[in-house]
Amino acid sequence: MTDYLPLDSILTGDCIDILAALPAESVDLVFADPPYNLQLRQELRRPNETLVDGVTDAWDQFESFAEYDGFTRAWLSGCRRVLKRDGAIWVIGSYHNIYRVGAILQDLGFWILNDVVWIKTNPMPNFRGVRLANAHETLIWAAKTDRSRYTFHHRAAKVYNDGKQLRSDWTIPLCTGAERLRVDGRKVHSTQKPEALLERVLTVSTEPGQIVLDPFLGSGTTAAVARRLGRRWIGIEQRSEYVVHALKRVAAVEPDPLRGAGCAAGRSSGTPPRVPFARLVHLGYLNAGDRLYFQGSVAHVAVVTGDGKLQCEGQEGSIHQIARHCAGGKPCNGWERWRYRTPCGGLAPIDQLRWLAAGPAGSAQESQPEAQDE
Repeated sequence: MTDYLPLDSILTGDCIDILAALPAESVDLVFADPPYNLQLRQELRRPNETLVDGVTDAWDQFESFAEYDGFTRAWLSGCRRVLKRDGAIWVIGSYHNIYRVGAILQDLGFWILNDVVWIKTNPMPNFRGVRLANAHETLIWAAKTDRSRYTFHHRAAKVYNDGKQLRSDWTIPLCTGAERLRVDGRKVHSTQKPEALLERVLTVSTEPGQIVLDPFLGSGTTAAVARRLGRRWIGIEQRSEYVVHALKRVAAVEPDPLRGAGCAAGRSSGTPPRVPFARLVHLGYLNAGDRLYFQGSVAHVAVVTGDGKLQCEGQEGSIHQIARHCAGGKPCNGWERWRYRTPCGGLAPIDQLRWLAAGPAGSAQESQPEAQDE
């Protein structure tokens, strides 16, 4: 065991051994995409007899359920040890393994918060026609204990559901096209996850600057998204060929903290710290020329000026003055009424950005009560 925390790096080796060497209570979130134990017994072919490029890797093969359960209990125990008191974990799996993983999570003392169904818009068909097409995978989100004050950005999550409360069914395509890592036309990794999936996980359940650990890093999706969103990360990967490609992938990522901040700035409760609007412009959370949209009327669009004011319909003034103009002369709070377009594609109140502009004190972790259904 060591007190050294190797941030923003990939550790090569067995995750169970490496987890045992990391400092206790040192990471904020774990995202794990473990072997699924698919139990494949024969080649899978299409109707035209071409071979399907499926998961046939040795790392996904176990002799028995007992062996798989022992492996699962060992790595989950290691993750629980390195998680901070208020940390949380996401584990993704399929019907082959997720029920066994869920039971072991509960046996170890984790507190399940949600199971999320990732619905694939482009799933692989069942070529033999003997079962339903497997069109989804399941993610389990769990806090370290039932008393953990886990991070959850309720308002920011709404960006992914047109401003409404985010549901536990997420429709996201499989990783394809240019995002899919290939060498000579072949997949680098058989189970590469889409970045859109990881962006959603990290946006709703971590703060900028927090530490994310992936004990099965594979092609490096978690690390790449964490770097882009301004999170610190640690990856563990046993296969050296995957490490090579993951390192190249992460090195090519341009950090974009504003994207992570813009998607996750909002908090579910509390009063935002008082900061001048011009500070948002000075710090780069908004830029001169950006457009703001007046809540309740798509006709009113204002442009941000370099000195922290707004211009709209021939008027120039503070966010409150221009909001009053757009409201027909009625006094109103510009922080609450003006919306900016986040890099995630939705509209969010500029009020959310005050947490970021205020510095570390404004981005403190929030907790949700155990009974959180609405």
